[in-house]
Amino acid sequence: MSTRTWEVPGYTGSLELGSGASGRVVLAVHEETGVPVAVKYLSESLRTRPGFVHDFRAEARLLGGLESPYVTGLYEYVESPQGAAIVMELVDGVSLRTLLTRQGPLTPEAALVVLKGSLLGLADAHQVGVVHRDYKPENVLVLPDGTSKLVDFGIAVDAGTDGGVAGTPSYMAPEQWTGAPASPAADVYAATATFFECLTGHKPFAGDNIAELALRHVEAPVPAEEAPEPVRDLVRRGLAKDPEQRPARAAEFVRELEAAAGAGYGPDWEERGRDRLAALVALLPLLLPSARDGARTTTDSAHTVLGPAPGPGPVRAWLPGRAGMLASAAAVLLGVLLTYGVPFAPDEAARDTAQAVATSSSGPGVSAPESATPSTSASPSGSPSSSSSPDASPTTATPTDGTSATASASPADEGTTAPAGTGGTTAPPTGTPPTEPTAPAVKDVALSGFTQTGPMTATATVVVTTDGTGPVSVTISWSTGNLPGVPGAADGAAQTFTRSGATQYTIPVDHTFQNRGCYWTVQATTDPAAAGGTASQQLLTRQCDLR
Repeated sequence: MSTRTWEVPGYTGSLELGSGASGRVVLAVHEETGVPVAVKYLSESLRTRPGFVHDFRAEARLLGGLESPYVTGLYEYVESPQGAAIVMELVDGVSLRTLLTRQGPLTPEAALVVLKGSLLGLADAHQVGVVHRDYKPENVLVLPDGTSKLVDFGIAVDAGTDGGVAGTPSYMAPEQWTGAPASPAADVYAATATFFECLTGHKPFAGDNIAELALRHVEAPVPAEEAPEPVRDLVRRGLAKDPEQRPARAAEFVRELEAAAGAGYGPDWEERGRDRLAALVALLPLLLPSARDGARTTTDSAHTVLGPAPGPGPVRAWLPGRAGMLASAAAVLLGVLLTYGVPFAPDEAARDTAQAVATSSSGPGVSAPESATPSTSASPSGSPSSSSSPDASPTTATPTDGTSATASASPADEGTTAPAGTGGTTAPPTGTPPTEPTAPAVKDVALSGFTQTGPMTATATVVVTTDGTGPVSVTISWSTGNLPGVPGAADGAAQTFTRSGATQYTIPVDHTFQNRGCYWTVQATTDPAAAGGTASQQLLTRQCDLR
């Protein structure tokens, strides 16, 4: 059996731009046209998990629905029994994080230009109902001409989606910490936090741990006085605690930005800002993808944060026509069947078809196939992450499967953590009628990391160990009270997760409490019951000072 790494047919890879537990991003060339592209491959281990595949498709679908010069363009989404990949525009730029790390704070005009360019990208996304949810310096690329582009829609969702807690902590709006439905106003907050960092060299809020950082975003005054006077109102508006007091959409904020910039820095502010950014990028020529001549691997990266803009015109010409789409649809179906563990025995012709892969253009109006598992808008990226330091700033997301992951574009990047999909069960051998897997014995259920993350929010991690790969259900219940060691009254509905296909499951869970109490309790029970019974943890909340 060949162990050769799968590549998208029709493309020749020349350079790995980043890699991590979630996969890799490769600089490649389309063989027919010679156009350079960036190919984001989903790792083999994650490709076997339907939830990750669903979210990978969802990222492609969202990118395919965006036509914007300020957002990385999608060329193709490719899926076959051998792999899955997103073929994207290659943006020959340097991340804003790299500029800030190497060059320090920007001039006000340069910071305004960066903000305007990426806000225009957000505006185009908001126009079609997409919320990015992870705007930060790592996800803004500055090009050699001083313009900028918004990248990495790995945890983006449709506006109004109840996607749980998701984002990068240092840039998350107060409502994101409580799992409120995704809204464009949260993107405006994150963009303003990034703008503030461009101006001052540091993030607007800091904390010794995630819980303290969350409280500062929710309660601490906006440090607008640290920004130059002409843009203080922009900072106050964009970082307002109440989303109703912020510009509702990025397009509104762009208009406010242009008015403030013109009044404070003159009519030529944009030209001066672009010139300054171009000069800074020129100091880092070897960091541009076009200048790299050898593979480079970063700590945890599987980002779409990549390079030069060939423009969609010449590339979209090779997308399949009516006849090609018919063959592609058959291959897509084959890929989906295999991805979800449906038995299939390919003959030689089918193998040839699979090798040719299934290529589908995720253009506007084309929906990616829906997964059978609930989506949590996860970015299929990175390695397991658990950070108590806000400087590590993992992006957190409410889990549905218990797998959290981190991705970053460089060692200095902030990670993006989001829950993966459910672990898949092993398909029965070809020709064997599927049988219901036997429920395993649960050897242990344990709770850890029960922490208050906000005034009324908390997080915990459940680890379940079994002696087999059959299905097991885990029920999480929450309660509040005023006595130590006593669970108190139930708070909200219990959450139940069903897992199979492994012998150990790690499930991060979050909860927003409705009732006040000095003590919060989380309890985990399993079916079949664990050998040691249930697991529970209790914490004393910060709003109570017992003496």
